[in-house]
Amino acid sequence: MFWFLLIALVVVVAAVTLAVAGGGPGAALPEAAPDRVAWPLPAGRPLLRADVEALRLPVTLRGYRMADADDAFDRLGAELAERDARIAELEAALAGAQAAAKGGPGLVGDTAPEDEPS
Repeated sequence: MFWFLLIALVVVVAAVTLAVAGGGPGAALPEAAPDRVAWPLPAGRPLLRADVEALRLPVTLRGYRMADADDAFDRLGAELAERDARIAELEAALAGAQAAAKGGPGLVGDTAPEDEPS
């Protein structure tokens, strides 16, 4: 009786395995598509706040996919560096324009002509 139950158990496990694996000999489970970023960051324009908020990195067994996370952080870092450089450029131009408007010291033509005898 024990052997009959053991053989029946093996047959049931094999049948379930075949059903899950595709139902017959030679059939295998289909390859799973790799988990990738569903909405990658746009390449043709600067990033917007909505782009960063919509970014969802694919998850793996031990966290996020490192390659996808590294790509996203590299892109964000480059965008922030470009914006910082542009802000510094604009602030320098603004400071120069304000100094010129006030007629700051050391500028050419900043001395008032004195009264000359006629």
